[in-house]
Amino acid sequence: MKTVYILLTRSTSVPSRLIRLFTGEAYTHASIAFDSDLHSLYSFARRHASMPLPAGLVEEHIDNGFYLRQGNIPCAVLALDVSEKEYYRLKSAVHTMLCRAGDYHYSILGLVLCRLSIPLELPHSFFCSQFVAKVLKESCTLDLPKPPALMHPQDFLAMDSLSCLFEGGLCELNEHRAHSLLPIRTGA
Repeated sequence: MKTVYILLTRSTSVPSRLIRLFTGEAYTHASIAFDSDLHSLYSFARRHASMPLPAGLVEEHIDNGFYLRQGNIPCAVLALDVSEKEYYRLKSAVHTMLCRAGDYHYSILGLVLCRLSIPLELPHSFFCSQFVAKVLKESCTLDLPKPPALMHPQDFLAMDSLSCLFEGGLCELNEHRAHSLLPIRTGA
């Protein structure tokens, strides 16, 4: 068995605050990682730390860039145990997309329609939780509670197949990572 990790966060950025205003949910962003130290995270997000647009498929790092500027934002780390075959299929799917990152764009319209419960699936356009849900659905034997285009970051917390390893502040998570304390179980 292998483990895939999902990081949920809520930053202090204007887009994150707007999403929280409209959804009222604790988390506004989802990323996927393939290692327990969460060194490299993959998601649909801003391409430059200082500007929300342009946005698209990116490799994120919680030690620098955008996350470094955010301070102690709320976050949660979820784990999904998968077979070795599923793990490598998932990792390959993400890396194949990453090699063509310029072809992918952030789906602002998809994000708005998701809030209205109208799924929009375009071939090269995703918002963060849609991307995470889609690669999980296509690479693993995972039942999602709704179509990828309707998934909110918060929805991952409610999935029985995912276990919450950590919930707290990003600074606290970084302390645990620095001391190799993941997987851990704290918070709510």
